[in-house]
Amino acid sequence: MLDHMTFRVRDIAQAKAFYAAALAPLGYTLALEGNFGANIVGFGHPDSSEPEGKRTDVWFIDGPSPYGGPEVTTGCHLCWRAASRAQVDAFYAAAIAAGGRDNGAPGLRPHYHPNYYGAFVLDPEGNNIEAVCHLPG
Repeated sequence: MLDHMTFRVRDIAQAKAFYAAALAPLGYTLALEGNFGANIVGFGHPDSSEPEGKRTDVWFIDGPSPYGGPEVTTGCHLCWRAASRAQVDAFYAAAIAAGGRDNGAPGLRPHYHPNYYGAFVLDPEGNNIEAVCHLPG
């Protein structure tokens, strides 16, 4: 089970604006922002099982890690589960409006399974982000 994901970005303000817009249709909001040795923004969604009622599971950090590795996270595929096909459509529209690039318009992907409804967008760093709904119609 995943707890959280962290991605390094070139421009934290750009990442904040892009992901605030793209993730809003999926119920995400900015949950944390600050400098903790590096500028960090975290996005979360309502989760009654968490002590504060919100689960922050997506983090963005600007600049390289002090432990080495790539300066920026690129070429990753990250997918969020949507509650409906309408949420997938709204995610796609918001991500494109926020500066993302089309990488697969909303639609059925029956080669995955008959009800796989997804949309793909390249974020400002070139990561392939997706929203998917697995429910019928």
